[in-house]
Amino acid sequence: MLRLASAALAGTAIEFYDFFVYGTAAALVLGPLFFPSFSPLAGTLAAFGTFGVGFLARPLGSAVFGHIGDRYGRRPVLLASLLLTGLATVAVGCVPTYGTIGMAAPVLLLLLRFLQGLGLGGEWGGAVLLTAEHAPEHRRGLWASFPQIGPSVGFLLANGLMLGLSASLTDAQFTSWGWRVPFWAAGLLALAGLWLRRSVEETPQFRALAATGRRADAPLAEVFRGHWRLLLLTGGALAVGYAVFYAVTTWSLAYATEHLAVGRTTMLACIMAAVAFKGLMTPLLAMLGDRYGRRPLCLAGCAASAVWMFPLVALLRTADPLLMTLGFAVALLGMVTMFSVVGAYLPELYAPRIRCTGAAVGYNLGGVLGGALTPIVATALADGSGPPWGVAAYLTAIALVSLACFALLPETSPLVVGKRSGVESQEKKTETGAAEAAAPV
Repeated sequence: MLRLASAALAGTAIEFYDFFVYGTAAALVLGPLFFPSFSPLAGTLAAFGTFGVGFLARPLGSAVFGHIGDRYGRRPVLLASLLLTGLATVAVGCVPTYGTIGMAAPVLLLLLRFLQGLGLGGEWGGAVLLTAEHAPEHRRGLWASFPQIGPSVGFLLANGLMLGLSASLTDAQFTSWGWRVPFWAAGLLALAGLWLRRSVEETPQFRALAATGRRADAPLAEVFRGHWRLLLLTGGALAVGYAVFYAVTTWSLAYATEHLAVGRTTMLACIMAAVAFKGLMTPLLAMLGDRYGRRPLCLAGCAASAVWMFPLVALLRTADPLLMTLGFAVALLGMVTMFSVVGAYLPELYAPRIRCTGAAVGYNLGGVLGGALTPIVATALADGSGPPWGVAAYLTAIALVSLACFALLPETSPLVVGKRSGVESQEKKTETGAAEAAAPV
């Protein structure tokens, strides 16, 4: 399990590195380089627009790669999605700017961001099923949380490299070529990920499906036809996690550097400290999910997010590094309380024959609802003239919607469901015994 979980973690870390390095670049440099005729605000909005395209592509990627995973196995998904995302990311680092090739520059950027999202949409489903379908029931949440640590590791890699370049290069050097280096590094990381995953075994549940001929012929159609309500509920439930994460890691970076005069290096350091804390808490919270259930942690995380959004904005406005880091860390703790268990939760909601498609599409639908729009909406709401309370209200509203969606989803943890079934069975036996004792002989 440790070898399999490590391979899943490494792959998701590399793919999310590819995805996050674009978000950081969008917040810092892509606006003036690829949309120079726009005002600073409009340029940032346009850069975040190309950022959002990656999220729109993710459900499509999860449908395409989910079909492959449910028809031909989880393993091919792991290799193909990693290769696609890696190649697209390297290509972003090679795109000439608007000053060189004109309108072709943002068009190419848009296309490559779409391909990035397509690959990442397939990655998550394959990675979590690799661990969840191999793991023992009583530790499924823990092992399935390893791919969920990957985004934190990928973010730290992406922003650590950006931070190092930002600190060591002049503004002119960073704007000219320094921002491209993390994109080029994605090629080496993709090769390393493919080497780690070369010997990964197919999961036992898919092998059983293949052996008995019970694979779905059209898994996406089956999901839409029989599980559309579940799909919408999971997408809505996960929206707040994406919204909070990208508000912290992408929107706040742009807002603080543009409106609060906080240095780029300082902001990257604050955000990275909070994301490192998130990564450390992921397996610990996943073990609580194994013990007490998936749904209670998800409800608690949503409630905490709803309560914390206004304090988050207030702490951000101080421009004090320690207070901003505190605000970010608590916000991400609420987010990861949910996302630490979804690697086990979503697959458990679907039958094995459609699991790769259903879990991945639901997960990435949450990305569209919460991640694609948040940097754009938040940037539009925060005009710099005063505290961006509109951003806090927007995030709070998403948290409340997600809370309602989680409240409508069932518990799936085998241990918790088993205990409840045992209690119910014992209660029925007790009631039967009492009735028999009271009956006339």
